[in-house]
Amino acid sequence: MKSKPAKESYTEMNELVLPNDTNTFGNLMGGRLLYWMDICAAMAAQKHCNNVVVTASVDNVSFKRSIRLGEVVTIQAQVTRAFNTSVEVRMEIFAQNLPEGTKVKSNEAYYTFVALDEANRPIAVPALVPETEKEKLLYNEALQRRELRLLLAGKLTVDQTTEIKSLVNLFHHKG
Repeated sequence: MKSKPAKESYTEMNELVLPNDTNTFGNLMGGRLLYWMDICAAMAAQKHCNNVVVTASVDNVSFKRSIRLGEVVTIQAQVTRAFNTSVEVRMEIFAQNLPEGTKVKSNEAYYTFVALDEANRPIAVPALVPETEKEKLLYNEALQRRELRLLLAGKLTVDQTTEIKSLVNLFHHKG
């Protein structure tokens, strides 16, 4: 299976925040934003895998700034690392007020997707080749994020990790 550059998975999606997308305060509902993020991230994952993918996990999503009625939401997604049958996708979310000409980052998140074959069984995915310094940094940090996800999900113990165990040992030796 041929490796693929990270940039080939880049996906950008824009949505206008309409009244039915907002709560009683005129802000975009968090669930609607998560829905849009899932769609954009899935497209990035499918570009990398050339296959159908399903959402396996959603990392902590914190809302740094409310997105208002009438603003345009821009979601930028790109695969940061490929594992055996899964890929990690990083997203940055921006809110644009077109009349005012402003664009502000409101969120950042990581989603994990698993590629599936025709029988809905996990299937191997292409390796990812990071090219830029930022892509290399995100790629290297992805193993820590993956181990932490699996640890929190109860699928790994600290002793089964490499990156997390190193961090724990580092703090133990400093104390």
